[in-house]
This record gives sequence, structure tokens and C-alpha cells, in this order.
Amino acid sequence: MRLTIRSFVFILCLINLCPCNLQGQKDISSETKLVNNYYINPIVGGDYPDPTIMRDGGDYYMTHSSFDYVPGLTVLHSTDLINWEPVSFALTRYLGSVWAPDICKYRGKYYIYFTVSQGNDDFSNHVVYADSPKGPWSDPVDLKVGRWIDPCHAVDERTGQRWLFLSGGHRIKLTDDGLAIQGDLEKVYDGWPIPKDWTIEGMALEGPKVKRIGDYYYFLNAQGGTAGPPTTHMAVVARSKSLDGPWENSPINPLIHTYDAEERWWSKGHASLIDTPDNQWWIVYHAYEKGFLNLGRQTLLEPVQITDDGWLMASLGKRVEEKICCPLPLGDKCISGDRLKKFHVGQDWKFYKQYDPKRFSVTDGVLTLKAQGSNPAESFPMLFVAGVHGYEMSVRIECDRSAVAGLILYYNNNFYVGTGCDGRSRYRWRRGVVKGKTANTRKTDVIWLKLRNENHIVTGYYSYNGKEWIKESWGMEISGYNHNTLSDFLSVLPGLFVYGSGEAQFSDFRFECLD
Repeated sequence: MRLTIRSFVFILCLINLCPCNLQGQKDISSETKLVNNYYINPIVGGDYPDPTIMRDGGDYYMTHSSFDYVPGLTVLHSTDLINWEPVSFALTRYLGSVWAPDICKYRGKYYIYFTVSQGNDDFSNHVVYADSPKGPWSDPVDLKVGRWIDPCHAVDERTGQRWLFLSGGHRIKLTDDGLAIQGDLEKVYDGWPIPKDWTIEGMALEGPKVKRIGDYYYFLNAQGGTAGPPTTHMAVVARSKSLDGPWENSPINPLIHTYDAEERWWSKGHASLIDTPDNQWWIVYHAYEKGFLNLGRQTLLEPVQITDDGWLMASLGKRVEEKICCPLPLGDKCISGDRLKKFHVGQDWKFYKQYDPKRFSVTDGVLTLKAQGSNPAESFPMLFVAGVHGYEMSVRIECDRSAVAGLILYYNNNFYVGTGCDGRSRYRWRRGVVKGKTANTRKTDVIWLKLRNENHIVTGYYSYNGKEWIKESWGMEISGYNHNTLSDFLSVLPGLFVYGSGEAQFSDFRFECLD
């Protein structure tokens, strides 16, 4: 099988690869490592699963599954495919667990199609739309099609018919405005036959994405299961000259896959194609990081070549762990650490399952958060994605005596670790249960608290002046806080909580990556 000249240029660039553990850099942070004109994956670190991406001229927009966090469907923007910053969010109320979106533009309007899961195979599919990817976005529209998940918008360029492709190799017609379905569900694809000796979770034909390139429609699907053993997930390709099929599987499938548990990136899959203005093709997809499953599925980027006989090929394999030539000239870099102290809810910060904009306010860097519930889980904590192996976070807390406020590392309402204070006593939580209470040595309504997460080992600290820190006599190991052991497709997110009655004020928030 021969490669085009365009593909050969890509390979010449990729030959100059070197190990990703650069001197002085031990972690891959949420800010992509950049060296000269190279980048090192992930392009978006931490819990950013099921990426969907589109190009609008020289601008790129990407969103991800938001699962149980709200505001949800945060839209990220980039001009270089490497540096990303949030520009909007599409969901402001909790609908259920939000899965596998598809962002697209059609006739001047922007759409995000997505699945909502209520558990127990209770699925529904929805769409929001806007005149700009920066919002505001419409209220969700229920498309009245269930059972199948992961909707993908596609247009038949011959007839102009809009379609919604779904898991299991299905599709159904959309109305002209894209806001309702019409006709019957059709089965159009059976998937790629996975070799019987491969270790997978199951067939799990899902995550469809359709892209027209030249004479062909390319039909990407995820298979094998999204977690479990490291070799389960994959992205496969089929093609057809008609959106009606028949779909021919690629002879070099899978396009993306983890072949060995020794690789750094596990369960690679759920891929979306994207091009640059000079007609080079790339692919974004998600993967777990070996040894750090509790970070969630992170977003990776690598180049794709088109062979002379018209098949897509991602040739990096394990070399996706190393330096890769940047696809475009680099734009401005967003410093996420500086953003966190501004408490941008919906862009950097989000709540677990419940969002009420009347519950909080931010003035001059001070977050005032009303208390609710009788424990950290019932408070529906306010969280963010750290995306690094190790970090410290600290905050100044002033709270009513009737409230308990603090810092937390949160997986779900049953599994979290944290530290908090009510002015009289300090508390600690392990595995979602109060495991200790210690009286403050000073009577004060103001205290500084700190959590340190270093390679899954969590320790707590407190201070009465924000300078002199005292280590608490407890610790917790949280590497098991991941989907393979706890389900829910979530990750460990750091954040803030306040429960009881009254309110708490959080200020002087600091986040530091540990080298």
C-alpha cells in the first residue's frame, strides 16, 4: 500500500521524534507540553472524554461528554489545535448523565447533538443550537429517539438530507431544521469484525462520526468497550461513495488502538477527524493514562495520512507518546492556573449534578457559596479538572458557625476524600465517610486549608495565617477511584464544598502543579 506525497511529508516530520520525558518535566499537565514546534499529548489533560471537533475557517471548536457535571457541554476554542480555552457552555440544568456529543455547523447555525442517560439503559437523545459557538445556546430539544446512543449529524451532499447516525450502526432522518426526527430507524452498518483472540469488553459499536473527504464518506466508529482492560477500545473506519452505503471496512483497521498494556495510553478510541486549512488531516480521540486512570479519559491528537487507494492511516502507534510536529503555527497560550482563582463557573468550575446560579456569587476574587445538605455529597460540590499527576490546592475559608466548608477530591457521592472546618473543629473524610474531628487550637471563623495529591497519595494541612502550615495526621490512597472499580465513567476532581446552613466565603485560592 503506497502513501501520497502529502503523507510522505508528514512522515518525514514525524521521524524526528524523541522521548516525552523531557528534562525537568515529570508530569503531563492540562497545559500541553510544547518544545519548539512540537507538542506532547494530551492536548487537553484530565477528564475530557468523547471529544467532538469542528473547524470554522481558522477557528476550531471542541466539546466533550459532561456526564454528571453541570454547567455541561463546555465548548473549547483554539486556533492551533494545541492551546484550548473555554468560550461557552451549552447546558445549565442537570438532565442526567450527558454522553458523547457531536458539534457541527450547518447553514450558519451551530448544533450539539448528545445523549442523556438516566441509568439502566434509559437513553434519550437531544440537541441544542446557537448562532455562535460562543453562545448563548438554546434549551435542549428532545429528539424523541431512544435506546441507541452517541448521535452524529451528517448531510447527504447529493440530496441535502440531514441524518442522525447512532450507535449499533443505525441512522434516522432529521427534519430540515435538524430539531426533530422523521421516518424509521435504519440499520446500515455491522461494524468491523474484531479478532477473536483480542482482549476486549465486547463489540460495543458506538461513537459514530461521518466525514466527507474527496469522493468518499468516511464512517468512524468506536468498538471494543471504552474501559476495562487496556486493549479494549479502538476506532475503526469504513467508507462509501454514498451516505446510503454500502460501507466497506478498511483493510488496515483499526485506525486507533492500544495493543499492549506497556503502552502509556490505554483504551484509545472514540475518534473524530479534523482538517487544517492546508488540507492536512488529524484525529482527536480519548485515552486513559496508564497508572493514572482516576484522571479520566484525556484528549489526544495525532496526524492521519490518506493512502493512494483512499484509506485513512494513523501510523504513529506507540509513538503518540513522544514529540509530534505541531499542525499549525501556535497561538496564544491559556494559563489555566491563573483562571481558577477567578471562579469562572461553567468554563473552569462546575457542580456535581445540581446547578443553581443563585447559590453563589463572585466579587473581587471572593466566592460566596451558600450551604446545603448535611454532608459534602449533599452539598453538590463545586469542582474543576486538574489534569496533572500531582498538585496542591489551598484556600482561605470564612464560614458561618452553622456551616462546614472545605476542600475535596471527589469521584461520586460515595467516594471522596476531603478536609473541612466549621470554625470550632476540623473534619476529615475518607471514602465518603467522616473519619475524624479535631478541635481548633484557636477560636476563629477564618482558616486556610490545603490538600496535596501526589501520585494518588492525599494529605491535608491547615493554617491560621496562610503561611505556616501544619500537616494533619491522616492520609489516603485514591488510585482505585476510577471507572474500572467504581463505574459511572467519572474521575477524581478537586473542588470546594459547604454544607449545613448559612454560607462560606472562599478566597486566596491557589493551585500548584507538583513537578
